Amino acid sequence: MELLAFVLLPLAAYLVAYHTYGRFISRRILGLDPGRRTPAIELQDGVDYVPANRFVLMGHHFASIAGLGPIIGPAIAVVWGWLPALLWVVFGSILMGAVHDLTTLTLSLRHQGRSVGDITRDVLGPRARLLFLLVVFFLLALAMGVFAQVVGKLFAGVQPGAVIPAFGLIAVAMGAGLAMVRFRVGLLPVTLAGLVLMAVLLFLGYHFPVHMIGETRLDQVDNWVYILVVYAFAASVLPVWLLLQPRDYLNSFQLYLGLVLMVGGVVVVAVNGGATLDAPAIREDTTDIPSLFPFLFITVACGAISGFHSLVSSGTTARQIRSEADGRFVAYGGMLLEGFLAVIVLLACAIAFEGVNQSWSVHYARWDGIDRSALGRFVEGSGFLISRFGIDHGFSTTLVTVIIVGFAMTTLDSGTRLLRYNVEEIAKAVKAPRLANRYLSSALAVAAIAFFALMKKDVVVEGAVQVRSAGELLWQLFGTTNQLLAGLGLLTVSVWLRRRGRPSIWTLVPMVFMMGMTLYAMILKLTDFIAATPMNVPLILVATALLLMGGWLLVEGIITLGRSEPTRTETQGN
Repeated sequence: MELLAFVLLPLAAYLVAYHTYGRFISRRILGLDPGRRTPAIELQDGVDYVPANRFVLMGHHFASIAGLGPIIGPAIAVVWGWLPALLWVVFGSILMGAVHDLTTLTLSLRHQGRSVGDITRDVLGPRARLLFLLVVFFLLALAMGVFAQVVGKLFAGVQPGAVIPAFGLIAVAMGAGLAMVRFRVGLLPVTLAGLVLMAVLLFLGYHFPVHMIGETRLDQVDNWVYILVVYAFAASVLPVWLLLQPRDYLNSFQLYLGLVLMVGGVVVVAVNGGATLDAPAIREDTTDIPSLFPFLFITVACGAISGFHSLVSSGTTARQIRSEADGRFVAYGGMLLEGFLAVIVLLACAIAFEGVNQSWSVHYARWDGIDRSALGRFVEGSGFLISRFGIDHGFSTTLVTVIIVGFAMTTLDSGTRLLRYNVEEIAKAVKAPRLANRYLSSALAVAAIAFFALMKKDVVVEGAVQVRSAGELLWQLFGTTNQLLAGLGLLTVSVWLRRRGRPSIWTLVPMVFMMGMTLYAMILKLTDFIAATPMNVPLILVATALLLMGGWLLVEGIITLGRSEPTRTETQGN
């Protein structure tokens, strides 16, 4: 029954936290007011500012923040044993991640739907704003470039059966958007029709896999990346009601279904047997892996707390929310749901089950290369759980892969839109208004993504020459950059709360923890880069720049926080 407890205890903790701590933060600390007009209502333009049904918005928000983060991070973190990762996911998401997402959403709601990076100008000053926006640019371009490449690799050989469901959903979503907005069809019939069509697409994809033309697998991956960045450009300029809202809403049902089936599989296994916890609670032999402190808190980001979430909360969600009363449901609840997904990922990677010869000790024996195999470990484990219902194991793994690809693509289209906003905000900061054009800024965003996905370099790994993209070479910095952004988001919110005369301790404590762990990890990584043979100069330069910018922003924030006093205008108006 330990497998059942692994799932049910965190689920109970999340339900209690949503109705207690989440309510406390939303009402007592933030003072969310259902009577206040939101930016989606005040600035409605039919493109970016579009009021959405709370359930549609929840699906869009959840699909955007989920992506590959809550899957890959926890799958890797099992290397330290399942207990540290589980504790960080549960308590981190309740006390830090959900608070971070809800407070940055509220900050944006009170500043006309602007992103947290742009708001930094009002809270910390113009110099801090530009530094913040540059950190955001690097994070988004790097992450979206790697996501595009990961999806391309899945399409090119691992799971070509996911192609038809992934791209077919685009047409279904646009049809759903047109039906609801232009023809006023109700949400329920549109949802039911969309789900039926998605099931048909899944069936077609499983039986008719699509193979890309190309001389080598690398060429095939690149060809898929070209298609994906073209799609990302279109998704970033089209009205949110036409593609992003309905696509993410419908796509979220795939994950809901996957979660239900996996949890149900755990119940079946707990009753009938067939699987046991294989990973130890805490790993004893740690000679070949990085130290748990601080790297666990950098490796598991989206499942506990992630700076990327602040960009989604303040960049797209704040421009679509109808009422402040929906904030706790969408932001706090969305983070807890993602935390629960991370719990399921941990379990799927920690169990030993029938038909698999490689035990946890073999799979997680070495740190090198674990990031490339963790995704496969999750697919096999979750596929096994779903197959407990009598579903063919091959079809089960295809379903899981379709879920992974679907969320990677929803994060790609939302991330590209966020990067477009970021380019527009940088253009305003450097007084280059022509770059703020929607189409030009989207083109620049897509170009940056393509650079990280397609720019290649030969590197020597264990005596063999391998081709790596710029994104793969710099991916080691993603975790630290992402968590640095989370700390900076909490810092900005803390200064804003203090100026409003509201308690800031609830965001300050998570901020101190995240900034401490992140800066410590960045210093350790930088020393590793310098000591490596041969020395990786690009990694050293980028890591140094990020460390300096993060430290600078922290100092600016501390100084501003110390000088901040509640003002009558801010207390009454924001």
